[in-house]
Amino acid sequence: MTVLTDADQISEIAFGFMGSKALFAALGAGVFTHLADGPMSCAELARHCPLDENRTETLMTALAGLGLVEGENGAFRNSPAAESFLVKGAKYDFGDYLRLQVGQQMYGLLDQIDDALRDKLPEEATASYAEWFADPEEARLYSASQHSGSLGPARQLARKIDLSGVRHLLDVGGGTGAFAISLCEAFPDLTATIVDFPNVADLGREYVQKAGLSDRISFVEGNALETDWPGGQDVILMSYLFSGVPGEAHDGLLARARERLNPGGRFLLHDFVVREDRSGPKLAALWQLQHTAFTPRARSLDEGWLRSALENAGFEGIEVEVMIPEMTMLATAVNPA
Repeated sequence: MTVLTDADQISEIAFGFMGSKALFAALGAGVFTHLADGPMSCAELARHCPLDENRTETLMTALAGLGLVEGENGAFRNSPAAESFLVKGAKYDFGDYLRLQVGQQMYGLLDQIDDALRDKLPEEATASYAEWFADPEEARLYSASQHSGSLGPARQLARKIDLSGVRHLLDVGGGTGAFAISLCEAFPDLTATIVDFPNVADLGREYVQKAGLSDRISFVEGNALETDWPGGQDVILMSYLFSGVPGEAHDGLLARARERLNPGGRFLLHDFVVREDRSGPKLAALWQLQHTAFTPRARSLDEGWLRSALENAGFEGIEVEVMIPEMTMLATAVNPA
């Protein structure tokens, strides 16, 4: 944690929304994808992107100031990070996740944060994922972008956790199946069941079919807090679920997980988790604050609380480690025989 010492550091925080909007605007115009072909002048970019030439210069100057592009001899090229992560179709591209979910959906919901922190959200405010995903278009937009954003962590999990010989995975709140698909691709004996809202499951089946895994991945439609889950599971995964539901639901989720796990089965929890002393990391803390905007009773998860909650639920062999640096942690535990 870096303690601030001067006014410029405070301004960096206050003006951060301007940088975010510059990134989202560039993604929407396809700037980074066009620059993948090589450096371009503002005039050349304006011919490829739906932008005015003068405004293109303003945008590119802002992007250069942020370090997203580099300028040289009147032309701009992608930074290494932009080339790897923001070019459409690149192996690790998560630009759609940033542009669609973070930029179009979550950014606006932060306008609710003041009321949410006072526990005084107006009736017309969005107050839960269940309410949000009741709208098919909102559910599709969020889920499609989340699928893009979850593929990287899903592949990382497949490298971290050995599921060789494991037969049954239950992914509670598993969305469109990024984690289930990646794990089933990595471990050929594995089958998976995903629990999520009907509008999310509809899109998820498309991704599963495209991956050629319809015979190994199925969906249970419904709110994970209310819908019954199938038992006899070897592994239960909850990714980004705890941060998106009221804190009072956590104990019940852990109890249900133990009931549906086979003896010796493994429990995996991946989420935005801060250090026990609450000194950060910054991105995990900010994501927790963002969730508060539309899940007002969401709990700010810290590593110490998570360990205690798993112990109190009866799990053993508890380990918590960093998953996405500065952002998420992965907790693993065993259901005792």
